[in-house]
Amino acid sequence: MGDLIRGLIATALLLAALLPLRVQGAESFDPAEMVAASEAAVGGLVGDYTLVDRHGAPLPLAELRGRPLVVSIVYTSCASVCPPTTQRVIEAVEEAREVFGAGQFSVLTLGFDARNDTPSRLDAFAKTQRIPEADWRIASADAATLRRLLADVGFSYRAAAGGFEHITQTTLLDAEGRVYRQIYGDDFPIQVFLEPMKELVWGIRLKDLSPQSLIDRIGFICTTYNPATGVYEFDYAIGFGIVLGGLSLILTGIVILRLWLGNRRLAGRGRSRA
Repeated sequence: MGDLIRGLIATALLLAALLPLRVQGAESFDPAEMVAASEAAVGGLVGDYTLVDRHGAPLPLAELRGRPLVVSIVYTSCASVCPPTTQRVIEAVEEAREVFGAGQFSVLTLGFDARNDTPSRLDAFAKTQRIPEADWRIASADAATLRRLLADVGFSYRAAAGGFEHITQTTLLDAEGRVYRQIYGDDFPIQVFLEPMKELVWGIRLKDLSPQSLIDRIGFICTTYNPATGVYEFDYAIGFGIVLGGLSLILTGIVILRLWLGNRRLAGRGRSRA
């Protein structure tokens, strides 16, 4: 009987040790998967949900249609990445407003913690971070509304001790409310923010063909987000591909030009003999 009891105790202890490992594995944080889900949302239409702003007033997203919308996703009790992300978004927005002028787009800081992101905490967060009030709203919503809204913008997170694990995501919506571009990290390059905003605000892909504009555009195209390191990096493979593609086009143009000139010479000689 004693051996049986000891065996049962050992089995129970083994199961108790394995169970947390299984739960931890199920809730593992995979930035690459979250970025993939985020990118899959690009092009999708965000629903006309009603949020609650920092003053406790309803905020229908339909009121923010008609202009591009920058959505910065945070939770107010976050003490790690959310404050520096907010500061970086403030810097990017200030730069963009200098380029495009005031009133060209709106900004929404969205608190995704339905339980704790109350109007009073949203207001305190806005004041602590010194978020500008012009064309900038701070809001959250009930759990069901947030679940649908976050799915629309491709944002995902996992509960963790003392808070949440999540990718640092800023979402750009077009004037119709479609997800246009995702920006990641708490220290993203300002150019990564400005380039898609040029397209949204001006409605064109490239403003001019000046050398500096072309260089900026190529740099933007070659900049990719690495979820493993959490930073934007210059992708030399893309750069080499652009250079090789450009050289191929130039060489092809030279060959075509030489063939055309050769045919003209032959045609001229034929007419001279005639």
